Amino acid sequence: MNIIIGGGPAGRAAAIELSFLEEEVTIIEKNHLGGTCLNQGCMVICGLRDIASFLYDAKNFDEHNILKINYNFKYKNIADGIKKIISKIRDVTEKETKESGTEVIYGEAKVLDKKHVEVEGEKISYDNLIIATGARPYTPPIKGSENAINYQNLLELEEVPENLTIIGSGIIAAEIANIFSILGSKVNIICRGQFLSRIDDEIRDYITRLLNDVKIHTNTKTKEIKEEGVKTEKGYIEGLPFLATGMTPNSEIIDIVKKDEKGNIIVNDKMETSCKNIYAAGDVIGGIGTTPVARMEGAIAGLNAAGIEKRIDYSYIPHAISLGYDVSFIEIGKTKGEKIVEGKIPGAAGPGSFWKVLEDNTGFSKVKVDLETGTIQKVYSISPSSRNVVAYLSLLLKLGAKTYDFENFVETHPSTDVLYKLMRFFARY
Repeated sequence: MNIIIGGGPAGRAAAIELSFLEEEVTIIEKNHLGGTCLNQGCMVICGLRDIASFLYDAKNFDEHNILKINYNFKYKNIADGIKKIISKIRDVTEKETKESGTEVIYGEAKVLDKKHVEVEGEKISYDNLIIATGARPYTPPIKGSENAINYQNLLELEEVPENLTIIGSGIIAAEIANIFSILGSKVNIICRGQFLSRIDDEIRDYITRLLNDVKIHTNTKTKEIKEEGVKTEKGYIEGLPFLATGMTPNSEIIDIVKKDEKGNIIVNDKMETSCKNIYAAGDVIGGIGTTPVARMEGAIAGLNAAGIEKRIDYSYIPHAISLGYDVSFIEIGKTKGEKIVEGKIPGAAGPGSFWKVLEDNTGFSKVKVDLETGTIQKVYSISPSSRNVVAYLSLLLKLGAKTYDFENFVETHPSTDVLYKLMRFFARY
């Protein structure tokens, strides 16, 4: 018997792999299948972003006297609509999971030992166990943190806050700031250090342009969080407090495996924990923390639990930030070489960006390559199509593609992606 605790992307991917191999598998889920991504995270952002993008375009067309659109909206109606759509997707998810041959048990689980778990007072035996319990928003040790909301509360708001003060400096902070500034909030972001510190400097500058209605306070320490504002070392900032300060793993259900200082379950490249018949995958192990990576980790855990040895490969992972344009990127890490150069180019006018020419905002792409070997070492793309383009480029890089392989590349026209232009340019060298 294979038991999986957690029905999010990692847990479901593991279950489907095991079911396909005709292994007996049961998912134990505390709340809803689909995990954070479907129920509180990515899909909520998608729903809100679609509305925000429409409102942004309407304002842009109006300012340029192209279209006159009178619109109004109620945030509660938007939230209710998102809930209905998520519920429908959840039903499909549950149907797919059960049709794969996976049994689903709803309840709160706890690991008793290397052979047993307990669910709502019932003791269940297992041969292999996969922990895929995800993570929750981290609450920093700041006075008054209980007064702040986080992404879990977005659909509970009755209306768009007049002022929103976001505490955090990462991707979630950027995405929430973009959405609510367009919806009508006056948004401040308070960063303990640099805003989007892991992003390339030029790309960060472009993102800041996309967030031109947002005030970003860098190198600012938050001292106290109140119900209607935040006290910082540089003064008081009014606004509903929103925490975007990272994640905490839901690893409390098990204490027989090794964890790091943050509570993340430690695994090897086969997703094995310190107990040989117990695996872990997804946000509960820390790491990259995106849904596709969680699925990949879950699949690897499932295959190894079934006795098929597979090892995880984190190379060339694509990432994206959902803003007015997707900001998509692949970073290989620090590299050395005598002929390493960077190339950059503005985005092209096309589907999703044609009317943005009027505001000098068609996107931006940047790559870093080794001219001697043709190795592509860094890719950034800001465009309406970048999320898909960078995903396929990730596969090409895994397959060993070099700059000179793009010499005969032919794009689908019209396209807003210009990465191929940079690649074809470097293919000459």
